[in-house]
Amino acid sequence: MITLSNVKKSFGNNHVLRGVDLDVARGSSMVIIGGSGTGKSITIKSVLGLIPPDSGTITVDGTDVTKADRDAFLARFGMLFQGAALFDSLPVWQNVAFRLLRGSLKKPKAQAREIAIEKLRRVGLTPDVADRLPAELSGGMQKRVGLARAIAADPEIIFFDEPTTGLDPIMAGVINDLIREIVVEMGATAVTITHDMTSVRAIADNVAMLHNGIIQWTGPVADIDTATDPYLSQFIHGRAEGPIEAVR
Repeated sequence: MITLSNVKKSFGNNHVLRGVDLDVARGSSMVIIGGSGTGKSITIKSVLGLIPPDSGTITVDGTDVTKADRDAFLARFGMLFQGAALFDSLPVWQNVAFRLLRGSLKKPKAQAREIAIEKLRRVGLTPDVADRLPAELSGGMQKRVGLARAIAADPEIIFFDEPTTGLDPIMAGVINDLIREIVVEMGATAVTITHDMTSVRAIADNVAMLHNGIIQWTGPVADIDTATDPYLSQFIHGRAEGPIEAVR
């Protein structure tokens, strides 16, 4: 579904992506891991066409992302942002239905609200939440609202950016389970970026480790504990000593 071939991206002298090669199979869940500043977010933004690569190619379902019709292309995606990224001034249901109230996906207001309430139910929130403002919700509830928004238009591809950041371990587990259930239920292709190894094990079919601008290791999630790659081993076990230099 998604293919990156020798993708490079620099900002001045900062060479972020140095030749990324990655395949994400249709209907699979890929989790990209790696330290802060290794280019995980830039990779996602490049797939979305928000940041054009300096060289290399990125295709989604066989189409070069730099040549795709923007509205139709982006309509295929859903996104759960780090920190939920809800609009403070809009009630919950309008946050969930944001894409359904405008643009090429626009639906009548009553229908959009009905869809929003159904998606809220899917993530475990009751209809009475629909008319609250985001500030009235806990962090875990806000994250669920963000997830409901991500699936509101039934996208083919969903990106999850650090989905459990700032959540306690129990709520993080709830969100991980919801993500896994929804991705399987929808048959969507999922790409997650995270530091949380618990999330990796709960969400992933396959894992890719991004380090020093390249994919250092990729394979099934079941293989990460027995893989011999020293970069992967250091990262998943959180060891200070190893080939990855800790910033002191």
